[in-house]
Amino acid sequence: MKKAELVFIPTPVISHLVSTVEVAKLLVDRDERLSITFLIMKLCSSSKIDSFIDSVRTASNRIRFIDLPQDEPGPNQPNKTFFSLSETQKPHVKEEVSKLVSQSESSPDTPTLAGFVLDMFCTSLIDVANEFGVPSYIFLTSGAAYLGLVFYIQALHGEQRVDPLEFKDSEAEVVMPCLANPFPARVLPSFLLNKEWLGSVLAQARRFRESKGIIVNTFEELESHAINSFSNGNTLPVYPVGPILNLSRDGHRDVESDEFKDIKQWLDDQPLSSVVYICFGSMGSFGVDQVKEIACGLEQSGHRFLWSLRQPPPKGKIEPPSDYTNPQGVLPEGFLDRTANTGKIIGWAPQTDILAHPSVGGFVSHCGWNSILESIWFGVPIAAWPLYAEQQLNAFQIIVELGLGVEIKMDYRKELKSDGNEINVISAGEIERGVRCLMELCDEKRERLKEMSGKGRKALENGGSSFTWLGRFIQDSVDHLP
Repeated sequence: MKKAELVFIPTPVISHLVSTVEVAKLLVDRDERLSITFLIMKLCSSSKIDSFIDSVRTASNRIRFIDLPQDEPGPNQPNKTFFSLSETQKPHVKEEVSKLVSQSESSPDTPTLAGFVLDMFCTSLIDVANEFGVPSYIFLTSGAAYLGLVFYIQALHGEQRVDPLEFKDSEAEVVMPCLANPFPARVLPSFLLNKEWLGSVLAQARRFRESKGIIVNTFEELESHAINSFSNGNTLPVYPVGPILNLSRDGHRDVESDEFKDIKQWLDDQPLSSVVYICFGSMGSFGVDQVKEIACGLEQSGHRFLWSLRQPPPKGKIEPPSDYTNPQGVLPEGFLDRTANTGKIIGWAPQTDILAHPSVGGFVSHCGWNSILESIWFGVPIAAWPLYAEQQLNAFQIIVELGLGVEIKMDYRKELKSDGNEINVISAGEIERGVRCLMELCDEKRERLKEMSGKGRKALENGGSSFTWLGRFIQDSVDHLP
């Protein structure tokens, strides 16, 4: 029985790395022929990423991690960071893969290189896979509808000569094969309406088409319309293998920490399904003006809340938000005293533990794809407040396509003034309305969400849709080896 090696290259941000590692675990658990080597690029030093990787190193002797050298950073180019990183790392990737191939050739017991699995932002490394004569697969950390959207925009631009920038500030509705409902142009992700970003995304879509197939963190039952839109024979294989979630808290803060115990204790003291949880992901934060409106909206709603409030990075810095040492300075005067019995402000949030807690009845979210999958898994409805990336599309899916959540502002775009505050500040009244709609959601929607949660869990079980698709990927990527 021939052993096979897959080289995984993730984008080095925690939201991408975690789900990529979870896919690797599924693969090695499923097929004993498989080994996986992760090549880890460095974007900036991150203790969160380092501790996560350290916790996984011991989990399987068939998954290993190799750190690539960190090149000297050039000038800050926020619009090109992810796309340019894999380009600059090509020589290092080539060097490490050459070592793997040499080992394989010199020892009959060493696995044969079977292919590359590349993060959606690492498409330039298809060139390196081609040099070694092996196929490349893409791992998409977004949903299938996102894949359909970029393919649609690329075809529109390339074949019909339509400039997507024309959709900016348009009231038009776009009909796309990947969505069952017309899609308002005002909900298009910002990067498709920005000249600097658009070129990178169109190039990304073209490179997607050069791969051998695309693994997607979704499941058939959740995005059946989008997945069926790829079965017309004109697109490459798409493997929906999700929901891929990290539920074991690998690399997160110690569950025995005082901080964690304090959050859990507070939730334990609240009535069933009474708490709205507010969190905007690992990169989400707001300026003082918007923070004050959120605080007033929460207070006016009268609902209990657990709010993960993070401090924006210093101006001009590309780094994740940090915890406030004292949030009192950014909150309305007296807010903490007035809400002492009904609310709790935290920094970092153990999200899966919070969503799993029976006292949590709703989630105000930025609609990152991981957060959407987690909310569905735990059956917690979402009030959508997307910020960036493809989150507007994700919000549209949750509200319009699936009918599993409510809207705070589906077409919100995070744009900053020179003082660091948001250009578009959502008022306390809008936030209050959204929170009330969320927490008073009808039984029919909650039942539908519970049903989808069950389908997601079944998809991963033996014989489920994602289980079957993962088997098909193994067949396509490994079984062809001599």
